[in-house]
Amino acid sequence: MPADPRDASDRNDRDGHARRTEGSGSCDRGLSRRDWLRVLGVGTVGAGFGLAPTGLLAERAPYDGPLPPSPRPGRPPERVARPFPLTAVELLDGPFREAQERDARYMLDLDPDRLLHNFRENAGLEPKAPVYGGWESQEPWVEIRCHGHTLGHWLTAGSLMYASTGDRRFRDRIDYIVAELAACQEAWGTGLVCAFPDGDETLRRAVNGEPFEGVPWYTMHKIFAGLRDAHLVAGSDRALPVLVRLTDWAWELTAPMSDAAFQRMLDREHGGMNEVLADIHVLTGDERCLTLARRFCHEALLQPLARGVDPLNGLHANTQIPKVVGFERLYEITGEERYGRAARFFWDTVVGERSFVRGGHGDWEHFFPVDTFPRHLHSAKTSETCCTYNMLRLTRQLFAADPSAAYADYYERALYNGILASQDPETGWSTYFQATRPGYVKLYHTPIDSFWCCTGSGLENHAKYGDSIYFRSDDTLWVNLFIPSTVRWEAKRITLRQETRFPEADRVRFSVAVDRPVGATLRIRYPGWCRDAELRVNGRRVDLGAGPGEYMALDRQWRDGDRVELRLPMHLRTEALPGAPDRVAFLYGPVVLAGRLGTEGLYPGADILRNERTSGMILEVPVEVPALAAGADAVTRHVRPVSGRPLTFETVGIGRPQDVELIPYYRLHHERFNLYWELL
Repeated sequence: MPADPRDASDRNDRDGHARRTEGSGSCDRGLSRRDWLRVLGVGTVGAGFGLAPTGLLAERAPYDGPLPPSPRPGRPPERVARPFPLTAVELLDGPFREAQERDARYMLDLDPDRLLHNFRENAGLEPKAPVYGGWESQEPWVEIRCHGHTLGHWLTAGSLMYASTGDRRFRDRIDYIVAELAACQEAWGTGLVCAFPDGDETLRRAVNGEPFEGVPWYTMHKIFAGLRDAHLVAGSDRALPVLVRLTDWAWELTAPMSDAAFQRMLDREHGGMNEVLADIHVLTGDERCLTLARRFCHEALLQPLARGVDPLNGLHANTQIPKVVGFERLYEITGEERYGRAARFFWDTVVGERSFVRGGHGDWEHFFPVDTFPRHLHSAKTSETCCTYNMLRLTRQLFAADPSAAYADYYERALYNGILASQDPETGWSTYFQATRPGYVKLYHTPIDSFWCCTGSGLENHAKYGDSIYFRSDDTLWVNLFIPSTVRWEAKRITLRQETRFPEADRVRFSVAVDRPVGATLRIRYPGWCRDAELRVNGRRVDLGAGPGEYMALDRQWRDGDRVELRLPMHLRTEALPGAPDRVAFLYGPVVLAGRLGTEGLYPGADILRNERTSGMILEVPVEVPALAAGADAVTRHVRPVSGRPLTFETVGIGRPQDVELIPYYRLHHERFNLYWELL
């Protein structure tokens, strides 16, 4: 198939699966991690106040302090808000903590020696355990060259889990993996560590402008990012030297390339290499890392986005989002406005024009024209979960620069209906696609024979639920999400405890613990979906001073035992499929409701999928999907709550041929469902 000039290798292979494609000396270590933390006044992870990055500058040590001097034009923008480190936030009982615990159990079930098998083999060392299957070793996945990506994801997820829970088993395993990678690096002798079956041949072919298999730079990005996070989040001092040597290798390998040749290489998917190299620049102060980060910016995407032009039709969705995360990261470092314009325009376009009701987007992993949504409704390959993962990372970055409730509203919707919904509550395994096809099911990966991209990002998703509930500035604490949790604001010596059963109940209670009275502003999100919020401080109702889609600001002297009570009444509403006003989805507050359509053709384990390419080709049986005999302006009047069952509704007298029960999409598993309903 002819290549798109904007994305030259983004084509489908013979079985219809969309390939994931796109287009010397030692780095000066600079300040050590502990030096950075000391300068910034942040304690170590072991002391309980470590850093918890997920790819966003506001989380990692260098982000909270002055950047290294640079002769480049432009001034880094000031961040208005910063997230709290995961070590400062503790989840309390509720669905997010349960998901975190399931994820932790699955992560600890994985054998690090099996994940390390190909790394040791490439280095000429004897493997200690057999390799895992799926994307890590077996046909028909060999040609995508993702071997080793799961190990990188595990390092990031393990670091996040360690910061979130303090469970020493994660830190011990991180130390073991990093030591093994260091041994592989020594055996290689070049700084490279990789798990590809052909060693570094694929990477060298890519750099030489020769035809090459798969997405090697995408996979290498996961290893770079895992080492970065092992160092900054989990406190592994040994990870930084391994990362620096790996960066030296990348510099030396790519230095001879012309800019034109480099851009041609970027036609193939390369993950967030620009972002992670920018991070390494901040860590080490080495200007070459920033130069390489800039070279890894795909101008075919950057230039139109910076001009406010949407180039996304037909492009592989999750190839683009990590690039944009990198654009925003470079804007944060350099102040070059084109990077920031590109990131903001991309977010506005994807969230405002290209997303389904759950916050996901795309079909067969690709963006499609915005006027063709109805044609994609019946696909089983919409809303790749990795895309939602990366959109949330971008959203956090943008919120830090501009703490708008619109960013938090989207984050909440996608978190419930894309991320929490992606995990099998019985196993902790994750989805790849989340279909819009009426009457289809969620499909989950196997424990050892899949290892999709969404398996890896899924490990991370449920390890970091605490990373966006709260943000802070010098004198302000933002509450973005209503999730049972506590946060320790060390600079103010305030602990805020949030207790709630939201969204099953509409009340949230905050309690304050302080050693002595302290002045601060508490800014609580007034969700865009809420009509009539109510706020009380110590039992007395207060003027909100805000409306839906804004923040309610409480600026006061806080005393020990102060309490804030919030009521967020939810209501049922519909949202039309873009371009199809006669197809609507139901929401209650931020929660997308799915219609339950039974278990025809299902049996235990039927929805566990080894090969993601067969999504939509299995479990196909005729399923009757009711239509609703009501107009868009009246349909919610014919839907009522089911007594005694929170967040459960039923249509009344409008279903054709029968009425239907509606429950939260995030709670629906192992049964058939429907999201968008035809109105008669």
